[in-house]
Amino acid sequence: MARGYPHGGFGGKPVLPPGERLRVLLVEDDEGDAFLVGELLAETGAAIDLVVATSLNQARQRVAGVDCVLLDLGLPDAQGLDGLRQVLVMADRAAVCVLTGRSDEHLGVAAVAEGAQDYLVKGQVDGVLLARSLRYAVERKRADENTRRLREVELRQAESARLERGLLPQPLMDTDQVSVHTFYRPGRHAALIGGDFFDVVQTAPDRVDLIVGDVCGHGVDEAALGVELRVAWRALVLARVPDDEVLPALEQVLMSERRLQEIFATVATTRLDLVANRATVRLAGHPPPLLLADGKVAPVPAPGGLLLGVRPRRPVAYELDLATENWSLLMYTDGLIEGRVGTGVDRLDVPGLSGLLGEPATGRVPLPELPGWLVGRAEEINGGPLADDVAMLLVCRGRGR
Repeated sequence: MARGYPHGGFGGKPVLPPGERLRVLLVEDDEGDAFLVGELLAETGAAIDLVVATSLNQARQRVAGVDCVLLDLGLPDAQGLDGLRQVLVMADRAAVCVLTGRSDEHLGVAAVAEGAQDYLVKGQVDGVLLARSLRYAVERKRADENTRRLREVELRQAESARLERGLLPQPLMDTDQVSVHTFYRPGRHAALIGGDFFDVVQTAPDRVDLIVGDVCGHGVDEAALGVELRVAWRALVLARVPDDEVLPALEQVLMSERRLQEIFATVATTRLDLVANRATVRLAGHPPPLLLADGKVAPVPAPGGLLLGVRPRRPVAYELDLATENWSLLMYTDGLIEGRVGTGVDRLDVPGLSGLLGEPATGRVPLPELPGWLVGRAEEINGGPLADDVAMLLVCRGRGR
């Protein structure tokens, strides 16, 4: 068994608070050399707890939780750089320093190239130098870990930005008969993008198609699937696939591309006929759009339909006649309405969102700012940030309401 060494401060009175002490595992099969290391550290009063293992196998039993491994390159069960490579794997986030003989300094240089933080030559170090080298090695390892984590965060942010551009495109339209205002905000999940998406495509002078969707879950996989669904929808619409066949085809894409069978999506689509001033709404398990017209707010009474990816079934189209030239249609994901109302268990839900849009203050909010204003009000009522992502499309005609 590896043993606690009686020198080097192990079990003695700490010089610094316990949390600031270093835990060092010495892997050394020569008892004389191990004794010398312990004595050197004891002489300096270094705040270092030293544990000795006489072989690589014993070291595996004690490496957990140590800050630094001090490794002799000549062990009975591991020699030279091969032993170092095994220790680097088992040490995980601990620093590694190697001990070499006077005739093997070239091994120390090679060890640093392999990933060790430092090397020490036996017989050429005193206690102060040894303690300082161990602490510097730990700090270098921590700095390397921080740099690695920062790089990972930067890569994730860059990846999220690329996915966000795919999820939240610029509307593909040139008509001035309607205006479209878009909005997206990630939930409180470390500000990582989720699977909410939207798109707007004009396929004829008098026709505009809109979609808002939500892939269940958060993370890169869900966001990537959301991008695929959005791009597939745009391709289907631009290819003039019959309206009733678009969502079934989108569901086929979802079912073939999802990584788990439990993954599903909700979708709301709207086709605007600008000449007839009519909207055709299809819902697949998604909250209904809200119509603002003549000073009133009302959910579009379209059939709810089934979630995409659960049991394939063609959504039922609902024809909505827009009787006035001044109206707005708000499409959104459920992150906007799933916030709580105060400290109770009730959710804002569709009636609550309709109530917010019906508030007198709403009429004073410029239409381009309305989606952000709604999120702010929903967060006030929720008592904090909304837990889920929120995506919105606000399409307006004339004065908009």
